[in-house]
Order: sequence, then structure tokens, then C-alpha cells
Amino acid sequence: MTATNEVVRLGSARGGWLRQFGWRHLVGLLALAFSLFPILFVVSASLNPLGTLSSSTLIPPDTSLENFTKLFGTTSFSRWFLNTLLIGVLSAVLSMFVSAAAAFAFSRYRFKGRRIGLVSLLLVQMFPQFLAIVALYLIFAEITDLYPAIGLNTSWGLILLYLGGALGVNTWLMKGFFDTIPKDLDESAKVDGATHSQIFFGIILPLVVPILAVTGLLGFINTVNEFLIASVFLTDDSAKTAAVGLYGLISGERNANFGVFSAGAVILAIPTVVLFQFLQRYIVGGLTSGAVKG
Repeated sequence: MTATNEVVRLGSARGGWLRQFGWRHLVGLLALAFSLFPILFVVSASLNPLGTLSSSTLIPPDTSLENFTKLFGTTSFSRWFLNTLLIGVLSAVLSMFVSAAAAFAFSRYRFKGRRIGLVSLLLVQMFPQFLAIVALYLIFAEITDLYPAIGLNTSWGLILLYLGGALGVNTWLMKGFFDTIPKDLDESAKVDGATHSQIFFGIILPLVVPILAVTGLLGFINTVNEFLIASVFLTDDSAKTAAVGLYGLISGERNANFGVFSAGAVILAIPTVVLFQFLQRYIVGGLTSGAVKG
């Protein structure tokens, strides 16, 4: 009887574990499979030597690097990739700095129109930037005639365009993070003779490394993946970003160059993964160091 009762208790414990925790593991596995399937499919298509959409399978019958060879040999992907890195890094860094400066002003100072400015930044973000594409195109068409170096079909012109939308959600996120930093630090620094710029660069920015890392990463990802505006402003083959150039490979006939397109997508994902791994330690390190100092 004792052994039988023990078996019954073990069975009840297992059944209770399945009811309480087992379904969570099942949901997690389903979510993992759902998220990994597109990635595995693209990687598989990039290694499929047939290189067509109709022949792409999750597990290709044969694998080779032929699509990668075609990508670098028959297209200007190297140029597109460098343009993407240049635009992505500079846009992320500059927009991060602009947002941090605006958030510092809104968080630390009280001035006329402060509340209206914050609300306006939030309201403007309700409308996508693409709605102003006609006006922006006409503006940059005039700029191209006057200053060709920052006009259409230039990386610098696209960077300036992206900076126009830098203020917004990022400013709100940073402001909330800045509000958690005691103002006593600013006042102590002012007593010691520190200027506003010294307080901003020497005291505030080192304490907000986590939010800087997050906004920088999100800004880089959004810039690398942005297609609509870039496709309108970049028409020359040498000026295109990777997203615009890769789309041109499948815009005519999606089935023909899907393998080459997938190879480019795999390579384009590498900088984002590397940047995330690099910034991850700063996010975690900044949070833990801030908790210890607090």
C-alpha cells in the first residue's frame, strides 16, 4: 500500500506540474519555433544553389555558397553594404545625441513652452514620416541644385533626413530616465564650478548609458531596415542602401533571384547581431552599476 500511495503521489505531482508549468514551456517552444522559422528559411534559401523561391525549402537538398558568390560578383552589394553601415552608424549616433540633449533640457530646466513642446513631440510621432515624402522630396530637390553634396542620391542627405525625425519617442524615453537621476548631483557640480556642458557630458551621460545603448541600437536597426524613404531619395546604384538594392533584385521577378536576395539578407543581419552583443554588456553593466551606486 505504501508503494502504491507513493506512485499515486508522484503521478499527482507530475500532473500538477504539467497543469501549472508545463503549458508555459509548450507556449515558449511554440513561440520559439514561430520566431526561428523565418530565419531558418532565409538561411536555407541562401545556401540553396538553385536560388529560386519555388525551390526553397527549410532543409535544402544540397548546400553551397553559390548565392553569396553571385551576390558579390554580379551586384553592387559591397557598395550598398558600406552605405548602409555609414548611414546606420552616423544616424544612430547623431540621433542619440540630439535626443539626449533634448531630454536633458526638458528634464532639468523649466522654461516657457516646455509642456507644449513635449506634447508636440508626442503628437508628431502619431503621423509617419512618409506622409511628408512629397514635401521632403521637393525640399531636397532644391537642396540638390544648391548643395549637391547633401542632396538626393547622397548618404549625407539621407542622414540629415533621418535626423529630422530624431526627436520624439526617444526623447520621451530618455527624459523619463533622466528624471530618475537626482538633481542634487547637478547642484553639487554647479557649486564646484561645473558648467552645463560639463554636467551633461561628465555626470549625466555616464549615468544614462543603458538608455543610450537602447536608443542607439533601435536607431541603428530602424535605419538599416528603412526602405520607403530611402527608395525615393536613393535612385543611383552606387548610392543605394542594402535594403533598396536587395529589393531591386526581386522587384521584377521574385522567383529568380530569391537565393541571392536571401544571401544579402543574411549578411545584412550580421552587423545588427554584432552590435546587439556589443551593447548588451553595457545595458546590463550600466543597470547593475547604477543600482550599486544608488
